[in-house]
Amino acid sequence: MKTTVNTLKKAALLCILLVATAQISSAQMAFENAITPVAIIDFEVQIVEYGTIDQNSNGERTVNFKNTGDAPLIISSVKSSCGCTVPSYEKKPIAPGASGKITVKYDTNRVGAFNKTITVTSNAFETTKLLKIKGTVVATK
Repeated sequence: MKTTVNTLKKAALLCILLVATAQISSAQMAFENAITPVAIIDFEVQIVEYGTIDQNSNGERTVNFKNTGDAPLIISSVKSSCGCTVPSYEKKPIAPGASGKITVKYDTNRVGAFNKTITVTSNAFETTKLLKIKGTVVATK
């Protein structure tokens, strides 16, 4: 009789463990399959073409972008490859589906061809994006 009771207890414990394991496994699969929202920064252009511009002319250009992801986009930094180019950007989060802009000002006092890189760092899926500006400044007569 004692053996039958012990066998029943072991069988009941085994059933409880199997059910618990199945529930944990099911919960783990649901967690792994959950989609994490992510921001995606989508620039209208990757290269800003100044063309040929006069010395001391307006060197300011705007690069528009859209957050095509499903999480707020937060730009943490925008840096240029040299001091002759000064970028500025909106510091507030950009909601999913919303647009923003980065303004770049090149020092047109320098005569000659230029090709500069702007590095944009954010919480987007691609954390670093590169923009280029290029053109030629000609001396005014």
